[in-house]
Amino acid sequence: MQTKHSFKYWQWRVIVCSMIGYSMFYLVRKNFSFAMPALGAEYGITNTSFGVILTLVGLIYGVSKMINGIVADRANARWHLVFGLSVCIVLNLIFGWSDRISHWITGRAEGPDFVNAMVVVMAILLVLNNLFQGCGFAPCNRLLVNWVPPKQLATKSSIWNTSHSVGAAVVSVLCGYIIGVTGDWRLCFWIPSLIAVAGVAFIIVTLRDTPRSVGLPELPDTKTPLDDDDSLGAYKAYVRRMVFLNPVIWVLAVSDLFVYVVRFAILDWGPTFLQQRAVPLSSELAGWTIGIFEVAGCAGMLCAGWISDNLFKGKAQRVCLIELSLVALCMVVLHLLPDAASPTLMLAVLAVAGFFLYGPQALLGVVASNQATKKAASAAVGFVGLMSYGSVIFTGVGLGWFSDRYGWDHLFVLMAGVALVGCLLIASLWNIRDDGYLHDDQLEKTKR
Repeated sequence: MQTKHSFKYWQWRVIVCSMIGYSMFYLVRKNFSFAMPALGAEYGITNTSFGVILTLVGLIYGVSKMINGIVADRANARWHLVFGLSVCIVLNLIFGWSDRISHWITGRAEGPDFVNAMVVVMAILLVLNNLFQGCGFAPCNRLLVNWVPPKQLATKSSIWNTSHSVGAAVVSVLCGYIIGVTGDWRLCFWIPSLIAVAGVAFIIVTLRDTPRSVGLPELPDTKTPLDDDDSLGAYKAYVRRMVFLNPVIWVLAVSDLFVYVVRFAILDWGPTFLQQRAVPLSSELAGWTIGIFEVAGCAGMLCAGWISDNLFKGKAQRVCLIELSLVALCMVVLHLLPDAASPTLMLAVLAVAGFFLYGPQALLGVVASNQATKKAASAAVGFVGLMSYGSVIFTGVGLGWFSDRYGWDHLFVLMAGVALVGCLLIASLWNIRDDGYLHDDQLEKTKR
């Protein structure tokens, strides 16, 4: 009984503390989207240039998630998080000086040479930042699969995944007010960085690694071949089989790509779109709109996780299919809204879209983790992340170029089509096995 009580305490401590720790990564990652309108107004940087940067850093982040996923399966999660967040804080502090660095390089404070140099400096700093941002999700995923049984993973992962929305909502509102009140884009990098410093201290003090690290037994009914041979060679072979040669993981990865196209179209371009529409919103109201989109996403993830475990018996892919089809419907409604529609109505429809979108965003990773087992879960989610962040080729430079040339009129029609393609892919996973662990019936067959 004492062991059960201790496990429950540590399980929830790890979930809550890793949520807070991961949300800090968003403070020093999604701030750039809110600085873009101010940077464009001050220096004449085009949406196409911003799109190129967003595409580049998104691809780097996807690669980083893949690399860190493989590292995380065998590394201490607490120190993995601390290292990555610390580097991101330093890079964000430097970013606030990117105009002065460009001045130092070119000897000019304005003009095409100065602006071009500044774009390059920003791109380099953001690439480095996103390279280390991959140290955020992978170790947290390792913690979840080591502390939460597979049949509870959808519910508790959905609770944990609200950290995405909490972090994005906080930075949206914070940076919206920073730009609206001060007009200084530099503070969008300096203020969140100082808050994230407290996050580093919090992770060090509160977080621990696996149950074994605090003297508790590992999860029951999660046996894998690596329990008998955990050598590096055996791990590589296991990851190859359970991740890279697993058709289910490939379908999940490509499906997640389409989910992320919709998500990033709203997150990365939402502040700009809302301030450039026929009836523009203020930067403060644009920040609240995207913030509420994220908060609604939190509620949607919680509901999706509970429904998956309690109504669909852990078959989270079925919930993903239903919710993504409803996202497509919301995108059609947004397209049909007239330009003169009230901000309140647009906010309400975006909130509903966020509610349904963040279920698949969280649960596709849960399906991948269960299929790959706790020994390769972070590698699987890293691979899914690599594929999903290929979406920035479309949402970054693609939408940046599209908006410069054609405006934003057909954005939501495009997103509806993208969501429907994702639905078709997820439908092929309707009847897959619940997880990839070696259960008693499989072990018996092996003995025979």
